[in-house]
Amino acid sequence: MKAYNEMKLEFLSKSQNESFARSVVAAFVAQLDPTIEELAEIKTAVSEAVTNAIIHGYPCKIGNVVIVSKIIGNTVEIEVSDFGEGIEDIVLARQPLYTSKPELERSGMGFTVMETFMDKVEIKSRPGEGTTVHMIKTMKTA
Repeated sequence: MKAYNEMKLEFLSKSQNESFARSVVAAFVAQLDPTIEELAEIKTAVSEAVTNAIIHGYPCKIGNVVIVSKIIGNTVEIEVSDFGEGIEDIVLARQPLYTSKPELERSGMGFTVMETFMDKVEIKSRPGEGTTVHMIKTMKTA
């Protein structure tokens, strides 16, 4: 049977919690003995997903962001969920340089960054109900 472990983290959608969330996921993933590059990629992808949840999920209020991370064998699965505004058009939102908040001078590269650093990224969203970003990465074996 493959090794299995799971953790869940829930926090308020405040920007100062982004680095906390990234650090917690990195500490959890450390049990897989990832390379420095793999760990940096996971931390960056988590940062992007959490920042999106905070900025786009809850633009006018504070809500909850939930991260569930699972380790199955040498693969990590990370879900970042919010229960906020949701995404009207996921295909459009995934386009590089697209941003629904141009006034914030954001680059619109969040999903592109996640897709670059993770093996698989799935986005599920319902307007008015929230968004879940599911990311998968398999560690290189030594």
